Amino acid sequence: MKAILVLCIVCLQGFSATAQNLNPKYDSALAKKYNADDYGMKKYVLVILKTGSNITDDKKLRDSLFAGHMANIKRLVEINKLVIAGPLGKNDKTYRGIFILDVRTTEEANALVQTDPAVKGELLAAEFYEWYGSAALPAYLDASEKVGKNSF
Repeated sequence: MKAILVLCIVCLQGFSATAQNLNPKYDSALAKKYNADDYGMKKYVLVILKTGSNITDDKKLRDSLFAGHMANIKRLVEINKLVIAGPLGKNDKTYRGIFILDVRTTEEANALVQTDPAVKGELLAAEFYEWYGSAALPAYLDASEKVGKNSF
């Protein structure tokens, strides 16, 4: 019985020592800047853009709505709401692209996506999913502006 008690105490001490391990590279100011939780993560909303119900052949209208789409992407980055955006390759699900928005709810994400001319014009439709990822994801935006030779 005494041996079992000693074994339990040793196991509990080992568990508490592991539970107390802290990241030696932890930067509290950076964690605060990006609203990170204790694991360096936070909630975002993933938006999957897919082909909308408007299948117009009016090239001038499509070009105008997609120019507005690109301008809106830039605006959402400037107001620190859009972290990731990009097109998807051809697929059988009519998925066209993704956004990762720095908001906590799908309602907030929907309000932002509704400012997109291509969504309003129904060339694109959106699906919303809560997503939990690295709080440092927005940090890549600074570098991304510097690696592209051409801009949109």
